[in-house]
Amino acid sequence: MGRFLNPDNSAFQNAVNSKIYIDKTGLLEYINSVIDTTEKYICNSRPRRFGKSITADMLTAYYSKGCNSKEMFFDLNIGKQKDFEEHLNKYDVIHIDIQWFLSNVDDVNRIVAYITESVLAELRERYPQICSEQIATLPEALSFIRASTGEQFVVIIDEWDVLIRDEAANQSVQEAYINFLRGMFKGTEPTRFLHLAYLTGILPIKKLKTQSALNNFEEFTMLDPSVFAPYIGFTEDEVKHLCEQYGRDFDEVKRWYDGYQLGDYQVYNPRAVVSIMQRGTFQSYWSKTGTYEAIIPLISMDFDGLKSALLTMLSGDEIPVKTKSYQNDMVSFKNKDDVMTALIHLGYLAYNQKERTAFIPNEEIRSEFVEAIEENSWDEFLEFKRESDALLDATLNLDAEVVAEAIEKIHTEYAANISYNDENSLSSVLTIAYLSAMKYYFKPIRELPAGRGFADFVYIPKRERAEQYPALLVELKWDKSAQTALTQIYDKHYPDALTAYSGKILLVGINYDKKDKKHQCRIQYYET
Repeated sequence: MGRFLNPDNSAFQNAVNSKIYIDKTGLLEYINSVIDTTEKYICNSRPRRFGKSITADMLTAYYSKGCNSKEMFFDLNIGKQKDFEEHLNKYDVIHIDIQWFLSNVDDVNRIVAYITESVLAELRERYPQICSEQIATLPEALSFIRASTGEQFVVIIDEWDVLIRDEAANQSVQEAYINFLRGMFKGTEPTRFLHLAYLTGILPIKKLKTQSALNNFEEFTMLDPSVFAPYIGFTEDEVKHLCEQYGRDFDEVKRWYDGYQLGDYQVYNPRAVVSIMQRGTFQSYWSKTGTYEAIIPLISMDFDGLKSALLTMLSGDEIPVKTKSYQNDMVSFKNKDDVMTALIHLGYLAYNQKERTAFIPNEEIRSEFVEAIEENSWDEFLEFKRESDALLDATLNLDAEVVAEAIEKIHTEYAANISYNDENSLSSVLTIAYLSAMKYYFKPIRELPAGRGFADFVYIPKRERAEQYPALLVELKWDKSAQTALTQIYDKHYPDALTAYSGKILLVGINYDKKDKKHQCRIQYYET
């Protein structure tokens, strides 16, 4: 049992001992199926607070010869599988955390040497007759051990990309690290001395102009999680169970913390869910100290359309994004799509794989964006926010004429790239126009099934605002009339969708006349 070679299971035991532990050991069933195959190279990238290190600790506890974990895993999901004991604590495991090495090295230019020296020291202790002082690299040592003893290794690297992110400008460190990874995982020899390689971090594997150093890895990302989807974060069923256990309002938890669409699963940030269960206060439990530093450099980049795209997403809409050009680092940005793709990997945006669109996943992340922008005094945002504040005030004051004028002004000045040609484009402008509502309301629900049709927009006030603000039910029309919109709300019983909501409901009908290019608005409170 060592620090890096064959560690014990104490790190994962701490997770299992926690008041809230969600069993994700089902992932081991998949990983067991790829050991000693060509799919044994795995890179799983996911944002902070999504359980990267716990998963790495789980793999170490299960595979490491340095511990006996049968009792720990026996009552968990993997313990129910027939081949549970086939791989249990059977392998030499090397587990290294690049963030830990970076934090403890005296000179970042020595980090690869520091990793090598630290692991080699333990290999020499375990295999003294094989790992002589003349062996200078880790891959060389593993190769000699395998040739002499037949032993192969499971290599787990946590925070594998920290040097790609934090030392992006240090070319020599980047090259040394990529060469280290290439020696560990690329070519014929590593296939001989590895049972399994598992990398976890925030970013996918870096793309290089030449052939990738790690193009033999199977990647599971926030863009395409594949079979890893239910093991990245908490699933909706898991969150429902926790809400029942802790007496939390699931609908409220969903509004605040839901939003990541991974395959067929709605996935929640584990850190946020654990915090709301234990503390009971609906707020942002995201990164707190790291949000400003992560977001501002990216959204301040002067790429055409980036800020208007952000305004649209802040307002609750989705934006098409092309993800293929992003180089998986924090310096090679060529356009707004690269920035948005980086934000998806960082967890500040979610990705609709089917529609290939990006969006802000939930209220927690929206509040982080707004706070970061306000701290940065982003002039365009602050000016637009004043316009949107005035629109919301006019709506709540039933000043239909001012509302119509404000929407027209916002379309002209802030959403001019959206060309009116149907009700859908009018919807896009409306989401932007009511950005200020996000302070008091949750993300608007579009096309909500209601009565005998679908309500165009429904804004539900946050719980702490419900006594001050009515729900907003907005219906849009094109070349008809605002009154027609209100009549349809009544005729098709759209307010029936809000039967569980006990507060006031404000009805807003908006029409755009294509001939005179004018907006028309009618507003009234719903009367039963």
